Amino acid sequence: MTPTEVLLLVASVLDSLGVAHAVVGSMASSAWGFPRSTNDADIVAELAPPHVPALVEALTPQFYVDSEAVDRAIRTGRSFNAIHRHSAFKVDVFVPRPGGYGLQQIARRRVARLGPEPNAPELAVTAPEDAILGKLQWFARAGPGSDRQWRDVVGIMSVQRERLDVAYLRQWAVRLGVLPLLERALTDAGLAGL
Repeated sequence: MTPTEVLLLVASVLDSLGVAHAVVGSMASSAWGFPRSTNDADIVAELAPPHVPALVEALTPQFYVDSEAVDRAIRTGRSFNAIHRHSAFKVDVFVPRPGGYGLQQIARRRVARLGPEPNAPELAVTAPEDAILGKLQWFARAGPGSDRQWRDVVGIMSVQRERLDVAYLRQWAVRLGVLPLLERALTDAGLAGL
């Protein structure tokens, strides 16, 4: 199975449980910027404790998933992973904290193609601005050696250009503590005047 097909399996389980979610990370940046390969997929999902038994039961035939890890992620606002048994492809599921930025990512999600082909599957993906902000947060944590994260940010900006809500980007960049990085990325993408 391809990484996209594995991600679609997880998304379909979340859909069946009525759990709001959005693809984030490198697959989101590939949807809005320049496509690239990735070793895992990331999804933010608005899970609650009552979802745990049904989620684990639905995923277990095709994924290794630990119910205690799922429960802990929900209680702490962190993540757990689901590892596809046949491909070993990993899907990291992030559970947003109440009032946290992850809920914003879900609220602003959009349907996007997960690939350049016209028949590529569509899925709920975090908005381009939120994909940028998420990547800037990762870059800030990882440090200047994270060239892939930076290329993803500049790639989204280069492809989306005037469609970006720069006021929203700046507002959330202040709240997330990444405004200097945002301004640098806008300059690198040739969008400093926006």
